[in-house]
Amino acid sequence: MSWQAEKAHGEEIAYQLAPLGKVEVVRFFSGAAMRLDGVMFGFMSRGSLFLRVDDVNRPAFVAAGMGPFSYERPTRTVALEGYYETPADVLEDAGALFDWCRGAYRAALLAGAQKRNARPKAKPAPKSEAKPKPEAARKRTQRRP
Repeated sequence: MSWQAEKAHGEEIAYQLAPLGKVEVVRFFSGAAMRLDGVMFGFMSRGSLFLRVDDVNRPAFVAAGMGPFSYERPTRTVALEGYYETPADVLEDAGALFDWCRGAYRAALLAGAQKRNARPKAKPAPKSEAKPKPEAARKRTQRRP
């Protein structure tokens, strides 16, 4: 599926999520990311919606038989445990879709807060003493009469 098709599908879903706020659908690799207030809570890829999960909402995805987004590398399969595929019955039920996307947005907000808190704070650069200019530089800056 082309990214334009993924974007069109994402925009259909975004329309159903209007009560949450303005959901932006933007290019994301070969698919389309879904963002609310600048926070990515899901993406469209290979015709499926993948939503952000955490320990609170992951059990619902697992109970529905869904798994994490994965892709093939030459030597192994890579699974992104933070995003799970959304069940088809949820996509067909506007109320359920709203609830699952709201949960994904909450998970994305919390994941972003944890990332920000985990970053080490930057140390201020040490103040260096002013170094005298080399003789050649002083000569160049002097004006001739």
